[in-house]
Amino acid sequence: MAHDYILANTNGRLHDAREPSIAPVNRGFLYGDAIYEVWRTYHGALFAWEEHWERLEGSARSLALGLPWSRDEILAEIRRTVTEFAGRSRFSGEVYVRLQITRGGGPIGLDPALADRPDYVLLVRRNQEISPEQLSGGLRLSLAHELCRNDRRTLDPSWKTGNYLNNLLCLREAKARGADEVVITNLAGEITEAAVSNIHFVRHGAVVTPGLASGLLNGITRRLLIEKVGPAAGVEISETALKPADLGGMQECFLTSTTRDVVPVAAIDAQHFDVSADSVTRRLKAAFADYVRAYAQAHPEWRVLP
Repeated sequence: MAHDYILANTNGRLHDAREPSIAPVNRGFLYGDAIYEVWRTYHGALFAWEEHWERLEGSARSLALGLPWSRDEILAEIRRTVTEFAGRSRFSGEVYVRLQITRGGGPIGLDPALADRPDYVLLVRRNQEISPEQLSGGLRLSLAHELCRNDRRTLDPSWKTGNYLNNLLCLREAKARGADEVVITNLAGEITEAAVSNIHFVRHGAVVTPGLASGLLNGITRRLLIEKVGPAAGVEISETALKPADLGGMQECFLTSTTRDVVPVAAIDAQHFDVSADSVTRRLKAAFADYVRAYAQAHPEWRVLP
């Protein structure tokens, strides 16, 4: 079966993700009236299951979207979907799991009260790991100039919603310049994050990263890096407001995300960074690998791969 095969679970019905599954009047399709979370497995276990679920509940509260399913019910559906995916694809490696919940369908109109009942769609595919070339050479990023990050007082970037147009258009600008990813600033000119990753810098051996007040997603990997992985590796990490003018004082840069954990960055436009094997970034990536290995051993209850 093709490497890009995706299995879907729509409200309990398993099917090839290329098949239609929601009505054209679904509010997630019409208005982006939806929330989502992404998990991945390490050593066959869902990583940070509870942390992601708690963030999902927070996003739901922010949108006043009631969740009619318990975490145990959704976990059971994830297990069923992953097992079926493994059987159909004959893939035995680590998987990506995306849960998207919409407010549902109903008559056309913005009023949330028109929604009938929430729907969910689970998507499972093989996890797309960072390539050896990206690990050794690093990614190339570019600053977005045409658009800024959503202001926290409008659509808060800390909510994981189905509306990603801001990220998409900023990434499109960077890609048009040949970059792998984008660096997005807020209306005050402060660095926030990349399109689908948090961003961090190394200055004189310590990590500095934009604070949540600048308007960015409170990434699970970011949080674990600050609270657990960094201290275990003996690396100081602090949050502070950063602007593009500060890049010249940084020796390293890296991204963090659920699907690819710690990813080195070689350059942001003309500013280049150290991506050597003895860099702080590589030390943190190794420490993160140790952390997830211990996590999987400590949480056999989150194992989903057969």
